[in-house]
Amino acid sequence: MKSFPPAKIRNVAFVGHGGAGKTTLTEALLFAAGVINRKGRVEDGTTVSDFDAEEVKRNISVSASLAPFEWDGYKINLLDSPGYADFAPDAIAALRVADLAVFVVSAVEGVEVQTEFMWKTAAQLNVPRMIFVNKLDRERASFQRTLEQLQQSFGAGIAPLELPIGEETQFRGVADLLSDTAITYQNGQPSTGEIPDDMQDQEHAVHDSLVEGIVVADDDLMERYLDGDVPSFEELEKTLAHGVASAQVFPVLCGSAAKDVAIDRLATFLCEIGPSPLDRPPVTAKAGDKDTEIPPDPNGQPLAAVFKTLADPYVGKISIFKVLSGTIRPDAVLTNPRTHSDEKLHGLFTLRGKEQVAVNDLPAGDIGAVAKLGDVTTGDTLAPKGTPVVVPPLDPPARVLSIAIKPKSKGDEDKLMTALHRLQEEDVALGVRRDDETHQTLLSGMGETHLAIATERLARKFGVEVQTEDVIVPYRETISREAEAEGKYKKQTGGHGQFGVAFLRVEPLERGAGFEFVDKIVGGAIPR
Repeated sequence: MKSFPPAKIRNVAFVGHGGAGKTTLTEALLFAAGVINRKGRVEDGTTVSDFDAEEVKRNISVSASLAPFEWDGYKINLLDSPGYADFAPDAIAALRVADLAVFVVSAVEGVEVQTEFMWKTAAQLNVPRMIFVNKLDRERASFQRTLEQLQQSFGAGIAPLELPIGEETQFRGVADLLSDTAITYQNGQPSTGEIPDDMQDQEHAVHDSLVEGIVVADDDLMERYLDGDVPSFEELEKTLAHGVASAQVFPVLCGSAAKDVAIDRLATFLCEIGPSPLDRPPVTAKAGDKDTEIPPDPNGQPLAAVFKTLADPYVGKISIFKVLSGTIRPDAVLTNPRTHSDEKLHGLFTLRGKEQVAVNDLPAGDIGAVAKLGDVTTGDTLAPKGTPVVVPPLDPPARVLSIAIKPKSKGDEDKLMTALHRLQEEDVALGVRRDDETHQTLLSGMGETHLAIATERLARKFGVEVQTEDVIVPYRETISREAEAEGKYKKQTGGHGQFGVAFLRVEPLERGAGFEFVDKIVGGAIPR
């Protein structure tokens, strides 16, 4: 794949609730771009981005995958992220390196809980957002109902750019509110025409509302509009792009990934109004005790942040990174400030699902991968020699469930710990610890499905089969009320004999205060 300047790069993360159609939409975009000659199906396990055996088995995405493609002179790095809560940390990692988050929402189910959670997360990270209303060809699909839910859930800024033409099985195209034209599709091929008569009143009303919402962001454009001057399509689009980049306007597009309706328009909008790495604020990194801002300058010093690690049983460890500054070329030598060790990036490539695509170089803003680095893990920074710059990683998520595991074969104890360490490199949401009191190995994660997939990967990738057992809880007792006791010691040894009396009083302290021992002996000559 050829190199693209930062202005021509779009890093886009597909996020949303599970089952909304993110993977199918990814497949449709790759097909529209000519990257694949046949669309795969989630149900058949033949899609580009869901390639792990666990994903094929369950028909869900369990980790974020990269799927780059070219469109109209732009490079779009698409990150298809999982929609189930058990795998939310991977979706958050994708958000952190994305310059635009596209929320895929089903027109049947509407706004669901994981969509709301990821919206709040994107807002906290200040990531620009766009919405694609999918599955408009399904029964019970309703664009109007879904749009009202979006406006109720996410408030001001929701701006529909398209209206669907036809409903459910009759859905066949979209009305473009910016250009006042209708685009209909036959076997995935678009044709442009006039807005249908039965939609003209609705389209004009929504068009006027959209234009007013866009021109508010530009004082000069607003003044001209109030004077009766109608802004051109190019002016509206440019002003809209500024609103998207500042995370103040959230365009709503619509279509059907399964029927290839308006997929080409989504790709075009990603290029035309989606922010490039140059439109995003500089990355804040730590240089010693000071914070420093690093702009995405392809001519600056090379700097990259590893946001995902894959443990491939054949290739070895693959580190996926985003270039924050400079241009990284094959055989570049960078330093890992965490370990103070030099790392040589032998062969650069990008990933399209599990396929490796060679690249000549990766400029600032681009996403790439490299295999067989030494002690590099997710969250590490790769910096120039002598420049210990560190990009703070995301805090690991709070694990909510633990299981106790042990190897089925008694001789696999050492092999199990090695495999668990490699699995943790791939999935930062997993936690492993050995309980010295119960002598159990505890595997912690985000839920039952997450942990089940982790144990399956142990067997498939590393050849370690494990058994699960109940987690033993080391209960402890404590003093709950005041009590006293007296003890006597008597022993006749033939001489004077031995005699002693001890009085003991116990009482509880405040919870968490620990222990306190007090000597209240009065008048006794007691050896210390």
